[in-house]
Amino acid sequence: MNFLINNARLVLADRVVEHASLLIEDGLIASIDPIDPIRAQGARVIDLGNRYLLPGLIDLHADALEKDIEPRPNVHFPLNYAIAQADKRNAAAGITTVFHSLSFANAELGLRNNGIAAEIVRAIHAFNGKGLVDNRVHTRYEITDPTALPVLLELLDEDSVHLLSIMDHTPGQGQFKDMRAYQDYLQKSYQKTEAETQSLIDDKLAQAEAAQIRVKQLIEHAHRKRVHVASHDDDCPDKIAELKGLNVHISEFPINLETACYAIEHGMTTIMGAPNILRGKSQSGSMKAQDAIEHGVARCLCSDYAPASLLTAVFMLAQRGVLELPDAVRLVSGNPAAALGMADRGEIAVGKRADLVCVEFLDDYPQVGLCWVNGRRVYQTRFDGAVL
Repeated sequence: MNFLINNARLVLADRVVEHASLLIEDGLIASIDPIDPIRAQGARVIDLGNRYLLPGLIDLHADALEKDIEPRPNVHFPLNYAIAQADKRNAAAGITTVFHSLSFANAELGLRNNGIAAEIVRAIHAFNGKGLVDNRVHTRYEITDPTALPVLLELLDEDSVHLLSIMDHTPGQGQFKDMRAYQDYLQKSYQKTEAETQSLIDDKLAQAEAAQIRVKQLIEHAHRKRVHVASHDDDCPDKIAELKGLNVHISEFPINLETACYAIEHGMTTIMGAPNILRGKSQSGSMKAQDAIEHGVARCLCSDYAPASLLTAVFMLAQRGVLELPDAVRLVSGNPAAALGMADRGEIAVGKRADLVCVEFLDDYPQVGLCWVNGRRVYQTRFDGAVL
């Protein structure tokens, strides 16, 4: 359906345009001010009352689906049911392209085992096209797991993977330098006993020896399938250099400023968590995301475990004076699109997909009033009696 959006506060890649108009044809952005009145004849008109209109958000790392499937330890919901709930929640958060992050870690933690994780990957792949937003798969390989390699190679061959990340949670380095803190994290988060967590740690240390051979094989296979590869929780420049040598171009959650600076200096895209912006700190004691942004070494934000945090973080950065709004929006739209070569989306521009988000405010927090995916309205709500 063709439609004309009028009176929008349009957030373009480099500026905000007040009271702007946008013509949508066949799911694409056909024209931006000025609109040819002849071309717009017969189009349905939507007046946004000068509300913000943003490009749809692109979330490269979203763990929340795991909690939809397993809301409590060993309590599982049907996969199609859980994926549909996540799909609706992402539309309501303004996320029009989401990469569901699924860990392959050898029956280690809840869903994070190879059999269940592979089943979820295939279920997401089968669901895409039926739901509201573009649901994609981000597989996370824990390098201490030798049994995940053949499973991931098979999923890559099935074209079910859209992004791969390499995780090194070997105890004693990276995110978990403090061994006691790692044990406490496992016991509290996954209801493990001290003996169970010690056994898990011992196994990880034992399996780390041949990890680099597996990692190299997996990355090379991903590149053959034209799947982008990221690293995870990088803690030093040496690790960045090693992964860069394997043609890895994305660094997720670098844990300190030195590492993030090194990644940017060597042409990598860095991703930080939006919940870190809201809370003002990392849950694991790593670098503050806002510090990374202020130093110019954060290229993207992701929702991590909280989808609604993505939109909120964007406006918080603008309200705090950390970034101009177009620059903050680019962290969740244009930059993620560029990182993964998604040339058809990521900004409000002629010829791009009409993935659009209209923003309301409720008690100073941004909320999604309307959301379109590929020109199709997938979400609408009202706040304080406002009618759209």
